[in-house]
Amino acid sequence: MKKTTAAYWVATGLVALLMSKSAVAYLTQDAVRLECHRLGFPDYFRVELAVAKLLGVLALLAPVGVRLKEWAYAGFTILLVSALIAHPASGEPLKASAGPAELLVVLAVSYWLYRQRQPLASFSQPG
Repeated sequence: MKKTTAAYWVATGLVALLMSKSAVAYLTQDAVRLECHRLGFPDYFRVELAVAKLLGVLALLAPVGVRLKEWAYAGFTILLVSALIAHPASGEPLKASAGPAELLVVLAVSYWLYRQRQPLASFSQPG
C-alpha cells in the first residue's frame, strides 16, 4: 500500500504541477494567448480554462470528497482529449499532440492509483 500511495502522489503531483504551470501560462504569457487565438478560441475561454485547471488541481490535491475528485479527473480528461483533437484539427502535425497525450497517460495512472487507494464502498455510496 505504501508503494501505491507513493506512486499515486508522484503521478498526481506531476499532473498538478503541469496543469498549474499551464494555467499560469494561460493567464500571463502572450505566446499562449496568441496560440489560443490561432486555435480559434476566444480570449474569455482561455481565462476560463486557466481557472478550471487551477480549481481541478486544488480538487486533486486537497482532502475533498470522492465525487469532487472524480469531477476533476473527468474535467482534465475532457481538456486533454480536446487538446489532442484541437492541435491536428488546426493544421499542426500530429506530434503537436504529444504533450497532451503524455499527460493523459500520467492522468490515467494517477486515476487508476487513486481508485486502488479508495475503499470500494466510497464509490457506491450516494451523495
